[in-house]
Amino acid sequence: MTEPRKRQIGMNRFFARKSGAAKERRDGEAPDLRNSDTEGSSKDVATGDVKNKDRSSWFKRLKDGLSKSSSALGRGISELFVKRRLDETALQELEDLLIRADLGLDTALRVVNAIGKGRYDRKVDPQEVRAVLAEEVEKVLEPVATPLEIVSERKPHVILVVGVNGSGKTTTIAKLAAKFRADGKAVTLAAGDTFRAAAVEQLRIWAERTGAAIVARKTGADAAGLVFDALREAKAAGSDVLLIDTAGRLQNRAELMAELEKIVRVIKKIDENAPHSVLLVLDATTGQNALSQVETFGQKVGVTGLVMTKLDGTARGGILVAISARYRLPVHFIGVGESVEDLEPFQAREFARVIAGIEE
Repeated sequence: MTEPRKRQIGMNRFFARKSGAAKERRDGEAPDLRNSDTEGSSKDVATGDVKNKDRSSWFKRLKDGLSKSSSALGRGISELFVKRRLDETALQELEDLLIRADLGLDTALRVVNAIGKGRYDRKVDPQEVRAVLAEEVEKVLEPVATPLEIVSERKPHVILVVGVNGSGKTTTIAKLAAKFRADGKAVTLAAGDTFRAAAVEQLRIWAERTGAAIVARKTGADAAGLVFDALREAKAAGSDVLLIDTAGRLQNRAELMAELEKIVRVIKKIDENAPHSVLLVLDATTGQNALSQVETFGQKVGVTGLVMTKLDGTARGGILVAISARYRLPVHFIGVGESVEDLEPFQAREFARVIAGIEE
């Protein structure tokens, strides 16, 4: 029997605590952060990367974090390919399984077509299917697995962090601040989520722990005005990085998205090239809804990269593959837990092997 036709269906423990209190803005006084070690040129890769000897530890945490996603997918593959020949029905069932796992139609078709080549009408082992799945997922993810580069000369490199309510923006900013400070960078935090007192307090605590500066205002203050002040003060202080928190907003609320656009306009009044990075933080548990978030935030504020959080709390981790296949935006970090070390630079091969259920 000939091989099946190719389907053409459409579409808080990582860092050592820094001594000293957070440097908050006082009237007429900008925090002095000119003790940064980052001299010279160029682009510093913001990895916060673990050492080689700790890579296996990160792989284990990633494996544990993605266990809900990988076990559901692995179980389905095992049940599907037990003493069974590869035929059209098996391929269709595999395609359905991959789509249910949120990998997306494009990736599902890639995997099914790759499995079908040279294997049609013969028995296929589940491990063989997992190996092909890992290989094809890695091909999708490899082009987007991109480090976040910080250009030292910008003073500061402005990072605007956006996302919907509950996606983990403030926590992500805190973890990034810890990583940047551990790398010797001078950091200013802008507490732009002025609607949530808890968000401001969380950043104050992390600023104190890491030795970062923070610019904050009372609850309900104008977020755009705060960001304007924060950028001026970060420049005056010689900060390497300005991390801007923003209030969570639903992507279908036009007035809230307009407020975010206002923040971008205010930033450009001081630096027409800023923000230099716009990070969209995505909650993996939202599944397919994350696709519309990428679409809308990308249109409104020009998202330059992604951070996916809460991969440890869902069986829908495959959505990152679907997003990567459709939008091809850089994926800088993924999060699989609460600790600083649970937010790590995204590695395509590691993610692909774990989600396919392949051991290190």
